[in-house]
Amino acid sequence: MPHFMTSHERVHLSQLQLNAGEAPPSSPTLDERVDNLFAPIADRLSAIVFFEIPLGPIGIPVVVIWLMAAAIFFTAWLKWQPLRGLKHSLDVIRGKRSAKTDPGQVSSFQALATELSGTVGLGNIAGVAVAISLGGPGAALWIVIFGFFAMTLKMAEATLGVKYRTIDKKGVVSGGPMYYLRDGLKELGWPKLGLGLAICYAVFTAIGAVGAGNLFQANQVAAAVVNATGGEDSFFAGQLWILGLMMAVLTAVVVLGGITSIARWTSKVTPLMAVLYLVSTVVIILLHVTELPAAVATIFQSAFTGEGVAGGAVGVAIIGIQRALFSNGGGLGTAGMAHAAVKTKHPGTEGYTALWEPLIDSIIICTLTALAITVTGAYQMETEDGSTAEGVAITQSAFASVADWYPYLLTACIVLFGVSTLFSYGYYGQKSIGFLFGGSKIAEKGYQIFWVLAVIVGASVSLDSVIAFSDAVFFLMVLPNLLGMYFLARVLRLEILRHQTRTEVGTLGEIPDDLQVGMTGSHDPTPEQVEAAKAREQRRKRKLGKVRAGFRRARAEREDETGDSEPV
Repeated sequence: MPHFMTSHERVHLSQLQLNAGEAPPSSPTLDERVDNLFAPIADRLSAIVFFEIPLGPIGIPVVVIWLMAAAIFFTAWLKWQPLRGLKHSLDVIRGKRSAKTDPGQVSSFQALATELSGTVGLGNIAGVAVAISLGGPGAALWIVIFGFFAMTLKMAEATLGVKYRTIDKKGVVSGGPMYYLRDGLKELGWPKLGLGLAICYAVFTAIGAVGAGNLFQANQVAAAVVNATGGEDSFFAGQLWILGLMMAVLTAVVVLGGITSIARWTSKVTPLMAVLYLVSTVVIILLHVTELPAAVATIFQSAFTGEGVAGGAVGVAIIGIQRALFSNGGGLGTAGMAHAAVKTKHPGTEGYTALWEPLIDSIIICTLTALAITVTGAYQMETEDGSTAEGVAITQSAFASVADWYPYLLTACIVLFGVSTLFSYGYYGQKSIGFLFGGSKIAEKGYQIFWVLAVIVGASVSLDSVIAFSDAVFFLMVLPNLLGMYFLARVLRLEILRHQTRTEVGTLGEIPDDLQVGMTGSHDPTPEQVEAAKAREQRRKRKLGKVRAGFRRARAEREDETGDSEPV
């Protein structure tokens, strides 16, 4: 996920660019002037959004409490689906529960890959390292624990995203928190509140995605490439706009094609980057396997003792929980947009698919990162401010324990993580603009073009305060999103538990092989399959009509026998 600036983790993009080969200017540059203009606004907004409640010698941001409470509540409310639903979710991800003739545009696997492409990122590389450097190895255990609870948040968002999505005449899907806030709360009798929350969410997403999902990602990719190709001696040093242009062209090719194009790319790139990073970290762990038992013991012990950490065990827990919730994006609502586009008639299918996102992001990838950092002792490096640059340096140190060239694999991962985030967050911003402008294709296309051009700007300049401002706005998304999810908790519970029951009793079986959506490739049905689906739907409606007519006759007969019918 985009790496957010908090009181514990300050992003120093200007320092990264300086390391990438930019000489300090003698007079203020344009980006410095913009920074100076935005700094007071960004600092004030960040202070509000990330306001901390004192807890002894430490503080805990209110937004983290808001996320923690929601994660625990929905996990219990939905009857611990992360433990009960993973087996069923595998069939869903493989496309065995959805038909090509179902409404939608992409497969469940492609939606999973799209959402993961936005959440798996520097939070897993630098964020985990920073959390361990500040809270000790024990922070990793709390990342895993609250990664588990965040699984249900993603499940809720994806289910509601499908349930309240809209599909136009051309089959193009629009969905996400904007729609389940507006239409879901309208069903409950609160149309004005729902519309107000939906508009707030869309505005926060459209603005916040620019910094977190575009400017910051482009800047980090450019800095990583320059550092890997010689630093000050790199061909790209002082010419970061070239890297920005290259990323912008690739982003345009993918993003301008819409969700189907994004899904095709992410379904290939996401597995590649995940496997590359997982294999790389596993190699580090295996080469230090003799240190593994001690590292695991250290993680568990320090999680509950907090030795040397401000606030002790509570301080360790807060740092780890914060990192987990900020890393996997549970509660932000983006899963609702990604999964709304899936071919399915049953909203619950996407809830079970979305369970895997925090599992992969916060439990598997973050755990391997933590083990690699702990077994190599890299977490013991001295740090000053807990910045992204320091987090990357800690992880690089762990990779360098294998061989001098091994950190280049980390650079490749950073590039893949950053570029894939450009794709997914471009779609989220686009759909938010579309909602605000009544589904206008012109407005959406304009945002896409703006998004592509912003990549060049992000790679070329720092704009620290602009990114800080958009980060703060981005985290405001959790306020309307989670509030709406609480209002829709009964609807959500009914949808999930009904889906679970129908699956268990066999009324939601597998789709015939030739009609299954599958994971990748073409999901378009043949004309014969479309006609067959229409015929099945007509038979279903006739059968349902007969059943309802039978109930009406039976009810009328009972009323005649008892004389309970009222005169018309």
